[in-house]
Amino acid sequence: MTFRPPNDLPIYRLLTGKDDDAFCRRVSDALALGYRLNGSPAATFNGEHVVVAQAIVWPCAETDRPQPDPTRAHGDA
Repeated sequence: MTFRPPNDLPIYRLLTGKDDDAFCRRVSDALALGYRLNGSPAATFNGEHVVVAQAIVWPCAETDRPQPDPTRAHGDA
């Protein structure tokens, strides 16, 4: 995997759109390129349809740092 995403895409992206097959394909396409999901998806209703958002990141040294284990108390070894 390269340090930079293909096609000059940014390392961080927030995909948003109507909650439909097209949105799911966009997320799936990004995952197939090598992006990883970042956090939980969000959803809201705009009065007509559900709008969803999903953050994705390109894996690299900056985004692959080990994250703290939320099940362990601070200071545990």
